[in-house]
Amino acid sequence: MNALALEFPPVSHLVEWPAIFFEDTPIEVNKVVLINLGALVATVLLFYLAGRKSALVPTGVQNVAESSLEFIENSVILQTIGPDGLHFLPFLTTMFFFVLFTNITVILPFLQFPGNARMAIPVFLALLVWVIYNVIGVRTQGFGGYLKSTLFPPGVPGALKPLVALIEFVSTFIVRPFSLAVRLFANMLAGHLLLVTFAVLSAALFAKNLLIVVLPFSFAMLVFLTAFEVLVAFLQAFIFTILTAVYIGGAMHPEH
Repeated sequence: MNALALEFPPVSHLVEWPAIFFEDTPIEVNKVVLINLGALVATVLLFYLAGRKSALVPTGVQNVAESSLEFIENSVILQTIGPDGLHFLPFLTTMFFFVLFTNITVILPFLQFPGNARMAIPVFLALLVWVIYNVIGVRTQGFGGYLKSTLFPPGVPGALKPLVALIEFVSTFIVRPFSLAVRLFANMLAGHLLLVTFAVLSAALFAKNLLIVVLPFSFAMLVFLTAFEVLVAFLQAFIFTILTAVYIGGAMHPEH
C-alpha cells in the first residue's frame, strides 16, 4: 500500500506565498505581488515598444498591439457600447492585457501561479469597474435619472416596483462587482489546482516503477490542461473586459 501512496501538498501551500522582500512590514512583497507588478510592466512595455517606432506596415510588437486594439474595438466596444464608447478603447485594452498577463503566469516556469488566483486583484479590478460605470451613469443621466433607470425598468407594474427595485439594487450595486471578482478568481484558482494535481501525479508515478504504465496518461493530461489553461487565461481576460464594457454601455444607454 505504501508503494501506491501519493502525497499532495495542502491547498494552503498552493495559494499562500511567504514574503520575499520587506517581511513583516506594511509593504511586504511576495511572489503574487511580483507577478502583478510584472503584468503591469509587461502591459506598459508592450504598448511602449509598439508606439516607439510606428511603421506603415506593422510588424512584430506593433502588429500585436494594433491587432489587439482592433479586436477590442470591433469585438467588445462596438458590440456592447457603440461608436460613442470608442474613447474607452485605451482603458479596456489595458484591462484586457493586464488580466491576461496576470493569468498567463500559471504556465510560466518558476512562477507557475496566476496572480488572479488570489482574491485581492480581482476585487480591486471589480471595484474599479463598479466605480467607473456608476460615475458614468450619474454623469450621463444625472443622479436621480440613473437611479430611476437602474431601479425601475420600463414596463414593470406598479405593484411590483418595490420588489423589482430591491432586486435591481442588489443586482447592480452588490452582485455585479462580487460576481465579476469571484468569476475571475475561481476560474484561475481551479485551473491552477488541476495543473498542480496532474503535475504531482506525473512526478509521483515517474518515481514509482509499479505505476509507470499509468504515467503517459497523467503526463498527457498535464500537457492538455496546460494548453487548456492558456485558453482559460485568454477567455477570462476577454470575459472580464466585455462585462466591463457591458456595464459601461448600460450606464450610458439605459434604454438598452
